[in-house]
Amino acid sequence: MADGAGQNGWAAGAGDATVGEVGETGAIRAFVRMLPASRERLLGPGDDAAVTAAPDGRVVVTSDSLIEGPDFRREFSSPFDLGWKLAAVNLSDVAAMGARPTALIVALAVPPDLPVRALQEIAEGMRAACARLAPDCGVEGGDLATSPVLTAVATAFGSLDGRGPVTRSGARPGDVLALAGELGHAASGLRLLFAGHREATAPDWEARHAIARQLRPEPPIAAGAVAADAGASAMLDLSDGLGVDAARLAAASGVTLDLDPAFADRLDAAEDHALLATFPATATLPSAFLPIGRVLPRAAAPLLLGGAPVTATGWDPFRLAAERLA
Repeated sequence: MADGAGQNGWAAGAGDATVGEVGETGAIRAFVRMLPASRERLLGPGDDAAVTAAPDGRVVVTSDSLIEGPDFRREFSSPFDLGWKLAAVNLSDVAAMGARPTALIVALAVPPDLPVRALQEIAEGMRAACARLAPDCGVEGGDLATSPVLTAVATAFGSLDGRGPVTRSGARPGDVLALAGELGHAASGLRLLFAGHREATAPDWEARHAIARQLRPEPPIAAGAVAADAGASAMLDLSDGLGVDAARLAAASGVTLDLDPAFADRLDAAEDHALLATFPATATLPSAFLPIGRVLPRAAAPLLLGGAPVTATGWDPFRLAAERLA
């Protein structure tokens, strides 16, 4: 993993040119040459817009942002980490629709004193995430602007490859609730980071793994299309926590979800970007999915834990911001 000199790769070292020094054209040239190409590329970076193939005739589109402060901190994340996470969180949303990620567009707003090397390491992180999580996917262009607050935004595109999209609204009573991916590690990693631990100096493998999953999540991207092929009736990306996201799926489908009590201590665990899906009872669960509950007819509470109502909790940046201002 790239990790340049000073402040976790963010500060300019001896001989490092900054974005402000090389200007917009030089910074874009340095960034673009590090980016991976999509399998669906027809025309890549260099024009006013890219052109990609849409073999299915339909395009799945999503967008997510990472803003310095609420979403990442330079003392925790390297530029490589930021690039990886930016790609991963967007790829996961495409996978949650049962689609195959095909391309990413990235827009960065950076301070003028950011080293060009850090910009390139963001690109390296995106390239590494695509190679590991969605090998057909690449970065096909975007925008670079200046801002006092480092902001990274990506738009992801996907192909349904002949499948129907898997939405949040298809769960039915009698379905099995299942999970693909890890749950709870990213939240543990964030607690460790705030406690002063870092990945390289964490006390044991479990702590290093948790911090790594917070900085560089590894959502089960391929499992999204597999779930669609297996007949998933509903699915979403677990980004804000099992409790709050499960309640969202329940509300969209007009059902109640009853979770296994074994997950009581992970209801508020956010940022793992696992996939939560429902399958008909007659379906064969794909190997990546673990049954964690059942779908019931709509009751007073959208979410139960072992049959008992439970309050949905999780990550809500607007609520947290309001609490800090109060």
